[in-house]
Amino acid sequence: MLHFLGRQTLQIVVGFGDFALFTGRSFRSVLHSKRLGYRVVRSLHEQGTVCLPVILIVGMFTGLVLGLQGYHVLSRFGSEGLLGALVSLSLVREMAPVLAALMLIGQAGSALAAELGMQRNTEQIVALETMGVSSHGYLVTPRLIASLFTFPAQTALFVIVGLWGGALSGSTLLGVDSGVYWSSVEHAVEARDLRECFVKAALFGLMAISICAWQGFHADRSSSGSGARSVGAATTRAVVYSSITVLIADYVITSFFV
Repeated sequence: MLHFLGRQTLQIVVGFGDFALFTGRSFRSVLHSKRLGYRVVRSLHEQGTVCLPVILIVGMFTGLVLGLQGYHVLSRFGSEGLLGALVSLSLVREMAPVLAALMLIGQAGSALAAELGMQRNTEQIVALETMGVSSHGYLVTPRLIASLFTFPAQTALFVIVGLWGGALSGSTLLGVDSGVYWSSVEHAVEARDLRECFVKAALFGLMAISICAWQGFHADRSSSGSGARSVGAATTRAVVYSSITVLIADYVITSFFV
């Protein structure tokens, strides 16, 4: 038992070290990467434009559900006028950055892990390194830079759509005065709430894309086999690990702002 625990502990420590070195090399490659701007724009499209529909749909229905549930909870205490505050603070401080990050992980993160996994298995990454091209700078660095912009932008869009969803549910369907709703939103959200929201979004994006890229980049290390099986295993691990990391980081960051 002690041998097993020690071996697992060492594997975890080695994994953290390998991930830290991988992320460090990727950011260091900014100084030596050529045509970085073009690849960053392409990554912005992959993480931004392509993922836009899912953000809009999930944001709208999150706002609708918050408006519906919030109204019935507040109506028990005669505080329906605070519906806007409940919806806005729930979205800005917690739900928007977390749910937007999870949706982006499910679409952009999984696609990134699968793409890099296939490039590893078909030896395209080895070919880049043989030609003297930094594989980290060419494949990973643009994605990391793009994540610092796309995740906060998508989170902001999630908040806006969610607020309109709450207004549709609370004002249009349940009869809460529209002016009271938006006035409550205006008075509830403060600068520190927005700061917390965007700090979370940027850090979630950086961590999630780093983990997904790391898993795909080293898909050949998978113990599940080789070829398509290793790519599938790496993609699954990327989504699971990055989602868990986002939830853990959400608690840690929230503890600093509360």
